[in-house]
Amino acid sequence: MNTKGKLGLGILISLVVGNMVGSGIFMLPRSLAEVASPAGVILAWLLTGFGVLVTALVFGNLAIRKPKLTGGPQIYAKELFKRGSKKSTLSGFMSTWGYWIGNLAGNVAIITTFAGYLSTFFPILTSEAALFHVGSFTLYVGNALTFLVCTILLWGTHWIILNGLENAGKLNILATSAKVIGFMLFIIIALFAFETSNILPFAEPKVNAAGHSVDLFGQINSAAITTLWAFIGVESAVVFASRAKKQSDVKKATIIGLLIALAIYIGISTLVMGILSQNELIASQKPLIDAIEAVLGPIAGKILAAIGLISLFGSTIGWIMLSAEVPYAAAKQGIFIPAFLKENKKGIPTFSLVVTNILGQLFIFSTVSRSISQAFDFIIYIATLSYLVPYLISSIFQLKLVISGETYTSMKSRRVDFAIGIIATIYSIWVIIAGTADIKTFSFGVLLLLSGILFYNQLNKGSKPE
Repeated sequence: MNTKGKLGLGILISLVVGNMVGSGIFMLPRSLAEVASPAGVILAWLLTGFGVLVTALVFGNLAIRKPKLTGGPQIYAKELFKRGSKKSTLSGFMSTWGYWIGNLAGNVAIITTFAGYLSTFFPILTSEAALFHVGSFTLYVGNALTFLVCTILLWGTHWIILNGLENAGKLNILATSAKVIGFMLFIIIALFAFETSNILPFAEPKVNAAGHSVDLFGQINSAAITTLWAFIGVESAVVFASRAKKQSDVKKATIIGLLIALAIYIGISTLVMGILSQNELIASQKPLIDAIEAVLGPIAGKILAAIGLISLFGSTIGWIMLSAEVPYAAAKQGIFIPAFLKENKKGIPTFSLVVTNILGQLFIFSTVSRSISQAFDFIIYIATLSYLVPYLISSIFQLKLVISGETYTSMKSRRVDFAIGIIATIYSIWVIIAGTADIKTFSFGVLLLLSGILFYNQLNKGSKPE
């Protein structure tokens, strides 16, 4: 088999780690402090880590058992129904649409976080000086410049990817290596600066926006969808399975990448809570930088910000690659609009890349009227809920294979995969229920998902899957 231009184990692992350890690690300590006590935060990380681990095992298993179904977990939706039927095509299309929308929102969460950390060097990005007024709307200098920075990063990354996935993947490896080294240094420094008093009381009720007291279980419930955002991207190797040098590398990259990310998340999240007080953490727009500055001063903050910018740049490359690959791979399976099959001489899905980034540009408009933290919180909720449906579908598809016995020769492996599939299914349903408790977020997410119906008629029903 010709492996030229294919992705090896190292690049696949870097895509998994790079896409997971992106905006989440930089902004989530603040988001979590708002909804949970330190005990609730740590328990939410552990529970989510376990839930994502079983989900990752599902992805890895399906990548090996169904190697021709490439492009991401949403692809399995069409396999739940009779092949070639309208139900199969519609479910595949709608699942792909929702997953793609989640990717678009995810891109913007990373890009807006990049702008937030860039403000360490250019404070004008947070300026509240009024630029102009239109009725009740006021455009501030900081918001306008943030919008400009996000736009340049989006289309600059677009140009890099057009020059080849392998080169973009190598840049992602360099950025991922820089972030892992930087985070390890942060953990070592933070260990010496940890103040137990900052995480006390360790477990206490929180008061929500409605003024109601929330117990520990309620806090874990509220934090579940937020912590899950940090693991979105664990399926990155599965999305690029068709471009992998070896199919066996897909499962290895998924599990190794997840374990690296989990260690980083729990370590940094716990240590940040031990450096900043809960009130300081909630008020922070750049929690990691504020924490390191509290220990070593502003120069250390700038060094960490620089590492953060490199990390987020790499994540932007990885996520835009992922986003463009999703509708392209679905179109190859015959369940998405055929125009997305267009590619250049280097095999880059050009039409998909252009449309993905144009829609991403629309999401970037959220930075015009919101602070970085507000835009981040809003976007990650929408994105995470969009991902959960394909995750749930993947688990159900594994159960279907186990029950039918398709691809299995051993009863022992069927039992193991059945248990994993059941746990992954329960986990996905639980987080969906927890995440949709906010009717506003739920309604907006459903509206985005249903908007795909408007484009379904563009799908050439006569196209044949590969």
